[in-house]
Amino acid sequence: MAEGTQGMTGGEPESSDSLRTFGAVVQALREHMGMSRKELAQAVQFSEHTVASVELGRRMPDPVFVERADVALGNTGALKKAAEFLNRQPGLAAWFRRWAQMEGTAISLCTYECRLVPGLLQTEAYARAVTTSVPPRPAEEELNRRIEARQERQKLLSLERNPPCSFSFIVEQAVLERHTGGEEVTRELLDHLLDVIDRHWNVEIQVMSLRQPVHAGLDGPLRLLETPQNKWFGYSEGQKNGRLISDPKEISVLQQRYAKLRSQALTPEDSRSLLKRMRGAL
Repeated sequence: MAEGTQGMTGGEPESSDSLRTFGAVVQALREHMGMSRKELAQAVQFSEHTVASVELGRRMPDPVFVERADVALGNTGALKKAAEFLNRQPGLAAWFRRWAQMEGTAISLCTYECRLVPGLLQTEAYARAVTTSVPPRPAEEELNRRIEARQERQKLLSLERNPPCSFSFIVEQAVLERHTGGEEVTRELLDHLLDVIDRHWNVEIQVMSLRQPVHAGLDGPLRLLETPQNKWFGYSEGQKNGRLISDPKEISVLQQRYAKLRSQALTPEDSRSLLKRMRGAL
């Protein structure tokens, strides 16, 4: 299923026990200090939703969160020590976990895809179709774990994040014309994409038309991420591997390419019109 959730990349998803344990420690320390989730959220400068997600073991805590929470909850060093064992996240491949962790606090995310619809925009049916298309086909329990991990990540699109993250997606028209999973799955997917556009002012979707003689994305998919400290990272993924990119020179090249891709793709308005036409044709 690409994007580190093991569908196209293989590998065994791991237990989330360490996340749940870490979250329980945070909650226990918070309650011992007589703090509410809202008060802890204010102390660590993260949203109350993020605090809840960490305590419930649903989100990998950002290093900044760990640092601030440790201070707010007694400055014992216990959370910093416990965070060293947070090496597992359900349904996510090892090389993707660091990127997934940074996504949780990113203020900008840019994605170009030429293989499949980005995970943050997938429906459950589409994600299931993609996962079962690429050998080896996982067992049902493992498949469900991967789907759940993908659905959980889609909460990143929420406008309740403070501040909301700004998303830019560029997707090849050919990806949508492939009809992965069949026409019914594709109809639902197109409806979902249009719904995301209508409901999320922080999400911009552009379609790269089938005919594009000059194309800046011929080297493959790329992703860029901006942290709250305005530092940029990149991520690239292939068959059973992925790479986090932090070198400023490499990031500069990726930013130049993405800027060119945005100018070559259909405008957001024209992309929306194309998606509506494609939906009407099914």
